[in-house]
Amino acid sequence: MTENVDLTLANFIVNTDYSMIPQRVVEIAKKSLLDTLGVMLAGSTLGEGCKEFAKLAGEWGKGDCTVVGFGIKTSPPLAAFANGSMAHALDYEEAHDGALVHPSAQSLPTLFAISEAVGGISGEDFIAALILGNELTVRLGLALACNPLELGWYPPPILGGIGATAAGCKILELSEREVLSALSLALCQTSCSAEIIHSPKSIIRAVRDAFPAMAGVTSVMLANNGITGFERPITGNGGFFKMYADGNYQPAVLTKDLGKTFEYADVSLKAWPSCRGTHSLIQAAIALVEENPLKGEEIENVHLVVGPVNRMLCEPLESKREPKTNIDAKFSLPFTVATALVNKRVGLDSFFEEKLIDEEILDLARRVTYEIKASYKPTEGLIAIKTKNGKVYSKRVNSNELYGSPSNPLTEECLINKFIECSKYSALRINEDALKEVIELVLNIEKVEDVRAITSNLQAVKMP
Repeated sequence: MTENVDLTLANFIVNTDYSMIPQRVVEIAKKSLLDTLGVMLAGSTLGEGCKEFAKLAGEWGKGDCTVVGFGIKTSPPLAAFANGSMAHALDYEEAHDGALVHPSAQSLPTLFAISEAVGGISGEDFIAALILGNELTVRLGLALACNPLELGWYPPPILGGIGATAAGCKILELSEREVLSALSLALCQTSCSAEIIHSPKSIIRAVRDAFPAMAGVTSVMLANNGITGFERPITGNGGFFKMYADGNYQPAVLTKDLGKTFEYADVSLKAWPSCRGTHSLIQAAIALVEENPLKGEEIENVHLVVGPVNRMLCEPLESKREPKTNIDAKFSLPFTVATALVNKRVGLDSFFEEKLIDEEILDLARRVTYEIKASYKPTEGLIAIKTKNGKVYSKRVNSNELYGSPSNPLTEECLINKFIECSKYSALRINEDALKEVIELVLNIEKVEDVRAITSNLQAVKMP
């Protein structure tokens, strides 16, 4: 099985079409697509560094591919580059809680760039490619038997770069051997240093998916033009798992019930624009202040209990209590929990520059402590608030209770409202009727003859 895993995965990408994918999975993917598009629109103005990526894309390339939220047209790789920078910039897009990845953040920019470049891609083919690429990303993450962070790698963009490439291969209808070649080429370009979690002043963590998205487009186009790659880019002696996990992986996870069970279907959509690991504590904090008359000045301390993966959201504690950048604040449990307690909400505006210096929030964040419990998953946590008069209020949120998860999903109404709210921050002021048309097209994408109808509506400028 191990020796044939790479070819089995390539066969899955090549030979699975829209009609073979369960409708439930298609519906989930459509929601993910709309969700990611909205987040990209908001990222055009709120995402630190995104404007610079878009500017370079416009200056360096010529073509028919859209930079979402800006109205810029450029070449396929550079469109994916710019759109990829926005897809995770707000940390508000979908997440797979088991694999710890954000699959559409890489695959969607890649797919839109290739689809606009070749034209005539139907909605059915587009959504099938998105699902297949994302399925590979998720299975790669689930198959890891060690934490690449400990080896110096940051996994989400690396894993997603492979999946994005597979998605692009599907759009161009490449053969099994061409898929393996494209994955080989992606392997030669996709990387992300774990140093980003130790560098709170850096914004690379926000724009990181620009690089795997561009690599996906480049790899697919090169393979389509006959560049030959490796026979085993995933499981070979120098393949993906050897490079990033020192060979520690579970081959069976990659192929078990492949094409029958779609692991990607367990994706979660985010209710709050911050790292998924902060969500259980945000949910618990909001519930406590809604149920009890708690005020910041009455709180003596806030104690959090989290799992080992979420240690990075608490350390180094002093800088997490006073984050200096938008993206570092989103990866801070002290800051996000304090924000939830003070404002009874966490929204896009919670990470504006003035909020990073809000003394009421920072004062409460300085009173946040934490402990790590090995039994806690990344998507669960406990908060205990001790008041100055000695009362203790506590709440734990488990994974199956977490809002936005498969067991407690966002409603379609909430999803549409999130998209509309995000679109208000687009650098290009988009016509409201065009936005409604985008929603209609995406949620009924199987009826769309050419997905360029979606991107063309995203360029309909709102009249004064």
